[in-house]
Amino acid sequence: MASSSGNSSGSTQLQNSGSEEDLQHVMDQRKRKRMLSNRESARRSRMRKQKHLDDLMAQVAQLRKENNEILSSINITNQRYLTVEADNSILRAQAMELSHRYQSLNDILNYMNTSNGVFETEDLPVTVDPFMNPMNYLYLNQPIIASVDMFPY
Repeated sequence: MASSSGNSSGSTQLQNSGSEEDLQHVMDQRKRKRMLSNRESARRSRMRKQKHLDDLMAQVAQLRKENNEILSSINITNQRYLTVEADNSILRAQAMELSHRYQSLNDILNYMNTSNGVFETEDLPVTVDPFMNPMNYLYLNQPIIASVDMFPY
């Protein structure tokens, strides 16, 4: 019986080594399958990262384009502002000049109305009759009413 017990332990070892080989083979397959799965997952992750990076680069390009358009618009607006400001300065100066002219003309008219159209100088004869004075026309004795808006310069 010793031989049968020896054979039985040998066959158990063969079965154990066979099942160990099968187990090792199954574990190797699982390991390979896991490695392939991990590689595929890493590849997908790299692809997602690359797509995200590409999207961000496209967004950067778009934002730079919009930024340049905004800067261009700001420069055009600033140029127009400077042009309008220069035009306004010219118009203010013209308005002041016209206002001074207007005041001077009104001063002349006031003087003519108060002196009855007669200049008091030694060289000119003094005329008292308003009908004989050619400077005493009614339309000449009216104040000049003008506005800065009347003159398109």
